[in-house]
Amino acid sequence: MEHDISIVQQAIAGDKEAFEQLLILEEEKLFYTALSYVGQKEDALDAIQEAACKAYLSVGKLKQPEFFSTWLFRILIHECYRLLKKGQKIIPYEERELLNRLQQEENVMVNPIDLSEAIKQLNHSQQMAIILFYYYDLPMKDISEVMEKPVSTIKTYLHRGKKQLKRELERSVMFNEKVI
Repeated sequence: MEHDISIVQQAIAGDKEAFEQLLILEEEKLFYTALSYVGQKEDALDAIQEAACKAYLSVGKLKQPEFFSTWLFRILIHECYRLLKKGQKIIPYEERELLNRLQQEENVMVNPIDLSEAIKQLNHSQQMAIILFYYYDLPMKDISEVMEKPVSTIKTYLHRGKKQLKRELERSVMFNEKVI
């Protein structure tokens, strides 16, 4: 989300109200992003609270005000991963939405029950890139900033992730056809 640069600059200068206003503008997106990573409302709210505290304490270090939103979501995602590591939980997502987008992209018929298992087979970077790209519609440039990787690396993660998903899902479909 594009923010008024003057409000971001006020927050960087230490204005609590400006920072609060920026958080309010992002609150719904923050909640749903955290919820998609941690899976439970309480954990999502904890992640948002911790991310907001960390962001508030370090907002003065933000050098480029136009990237406030990306910077804030990077902090939130790192906090979600910290919670996931602490609880050793999996990354949940909207399975139907992701399935629909993958089918449109690859024109592959898959069994929705097998999608979560197929995504678990991907490495962490591929999971994150696919979820951010297909579910959140983030441009590759934003994903590269969040993951702190070059755009070309994000393209590679997406390509390899889709390829592996396709392979896993086709195997699953063939296995299910043999069983039936």
